[in-house]
Amino acid sequence: MFDKHYLSPSEALERILKALPENDPPLERTRIEECYGRITACDIVSAEDLPAFSRSTVDGYALSSADTFGAKETSPAYITLVRAEVLMGTSPEFSIRKGEAAKIPTGGMLPQGTDAVVMLEHAQVVSDDMIEVLRSVAPRENVIQRGEDVGKGTTVLSKGSTLRAQDIGALAGLGITEIDIFRKPLVSIISTGDEIVPARETLKLGQVRDINSFTLAGLISDSGGIPLRKGIIKDEYALIKKAVRESLGDSGIVLVSGGTSAGAKDMAADIVNDIGSPGVLFHGLSLKPGKPMIGGVVNGKPVLGLPGHPAATVVCFDLFIRPLLERLGGAGARKKFPKALRAAMAKSIASAAGREDHIRVAVEEQDGELLAVPILGKSGLITTLVRADGIVVIPPEKLGLDAGEEVTVVLF
Repeated sequence: MFDKHYLSPSEALERILKALPENDPPLERTRIEECYGRITACDIVSAEDLPAFSRSTVDGYALSSADTFGAKETSPAYITLVRAEVLMGTSPEFSIRKGEAAKIPTGGMLPQGTDAVVMLEHAQVVSDDMIEVLRSVAPRENVIQRGEDVGKGTTVLSKGSTLRAQDIGALAGLGITEIDIFRKPLVSIISTGDEIVPARETLKLGQVRDINSFTLAGLISDSGGIPLRKGIIKDEYALIKKAVRESLGDSGIVLVSGGTSAGAKDMAADIVNDIGSPGVLFHGLSLKPGKPMIGGVVNGKPVLGLPGHPAATVVCFDLFIRPLLERLGGAGARKKFPKALRAAMAKSIASAAGREDHIRVAVEEQDGELLAVPILGKSGLITTLVRADGIVVIPPEKLGLDAGEEVTVVLF
């Protein structure tokens, strides 16, 4: 059971996470070209060295570094230039002896007997078979050693890593073309309310077009989930209960938009408790916007009742649904930090003590300084989100923010 104490968002999220099972989500074997943004289901270990051979990082001459020690412009080292030349994409069929050098391009494989490369700019051709080296090189200078990037048996990516473009490139370089990834979580979106109508319909007085299911679908897709928009359900207990029960059968998270405040028709909490256990874990938060949110778990799956106001929906998504998608999607190895910037408050803004306020702001530049300009308006106004660039959080212990105070803006 839950109590009437209004929890902080972090306390509420912890309640949900603790009530979820610990088992991994299902996985699927997928080609790497289809894996961008997906999450690895196991550690990925290299079966080979990368690079597979020692190669030059510059155009120059491959040689033994010991032959150049002490060389300088006033006292160059004279090295015999062999007629053989390293060619790209081939293994040199010759070796270099003491006092010899071979011309090599960037990326070329070092011949046997060499451990460094002198850049072209630091050598001069004296004759067809002689160069003078104008500065010394250290062992391994201008060279990438075999296995220096990735050694055989090295863990390239840990389980739970979200694959970035460079990660896919590394896998390709290692010849790994298929990997196991976690399946994307399915998220059902149920819009409720007698006043809600589809976006394509012409409004009658008292009606409101469905906004939240489209907003949530985009946020879910951006966060690695697959949205399932289940349509608009009238404010009837049996209909909403049926929609929630069916959604629990085909998705990992169920979102009910609307029906979370204390109104007579707001029955989402009763439905969650009626369907399964443990049921509702909290109803109401120390949060603005988003105070009437409901959080529960039914038979191992989160069921969240979201406020009907669009701004509250976005705030609650960032605080609850995004972390749940990361948990149910298998993310965990690489911490994902929010995109944020520092700015000065353009004006003072007050906040109630003991409540976490999420203030929508636009970011503007004035005289070379970034300013966070509060976008004031009720949470039911979708245009306050459209005009905003991000959110500034006022923690519960503060009574507000002063004009000029430096803040962190978490960007949308």
